[in-house]
Amino acid sequence: GFSAGTCLRTMNSLHAGAYDPRMPAAIMMPPAGGFSAGAACRSAAVAEPSTRTQQPIVTGTGVVGIKFNGGVMLAADTLGSYGSLARYLSVPRLKPFGENTVVGGSGDLSDFQKVTALVDELIRYDDAHDDGCHLSPSDIHSYLGRVMYNKRNRFDPLWNELVVAGYKDGESFLGFVDLIGTMYKDDVVATGFASYIATPLLRKAGTNLSKEDAKKALEDCLRVLFYRNTKASTRIQVATITEAGIDICEPYHLSTYWGYKAFEHTEYHGHKK
Repeated sequence: GFSAGTCLRTMNSLHAGAYDPRMPAAIMMPPAGGFSAGAACRSAAVAEPSTRTQQPIVTGTGVVGIKFNGGVMLAADTLGSYGSLARYLSVPRLKPFGENTVVGGSGDLSDFQKVTALVDELIRYDDAHDDGCHLSPSDIHSYLGRVMYNKRNRFDPLWNELVVAGYKDGESFLGFVDLIGTMYKDDVVATGFASYIATPLLRKAGTNLSKEDAKKALEDCLRVLFYRNTKASTRIQVATITEAGIDICEPYHLSTYWGYKAFEHTEYHGHKK
């Protein structure tokens, strides 16, 4: 193949009037309108296959978050769905960064891995300065908003909805970013299908909660989400961020109950409702 150096050497020979019989005729004969090094390099380049995410493939469903007295809490299940197939049962989607920030992601899991790699790189760059200052949750939220908006403008979005939670200087932080760069902060946040089902439950619970009450509210949201969303799972993780730091628990299973009258489909058994 041709490298940039080969193209430039070819151009120098042509401009100098030199003729080299080893060169292909297509290279020796300049195209109509002139011969530039860029045109020669482009004609010699091999087209690479597209590596953009055209649509989500392996996906995770909703992430829910809520502020409580003394901190903020996130919860998500660990299921990675390949289409409608429950393919990967143990995929953590709550990623800690530094000492005070957790990012949760729904949507395409390969794109979420890209997001976490970008934030890891940002954290390393910040730590390398060794100046005693560290990125706050708000800083990471702003950074991710710019990343998502930039990728959207290139028509190559990262197919994720992200939740940024943290605690710094005595204040809880909870923010949302989606694949087109929409950003906001709120006391309660939910992504994906959970934004329709869980948000009313979270607002009803409020934020004047103890740590135990906040965890129960999130568990109730994910339980209802499991009842109503075919791509949800009962295997969940909960991340708690307080002044003491980050605590992400080991995955555990939610209890469920299917005896509700509304869940009975009596028509399937030949009976009318």
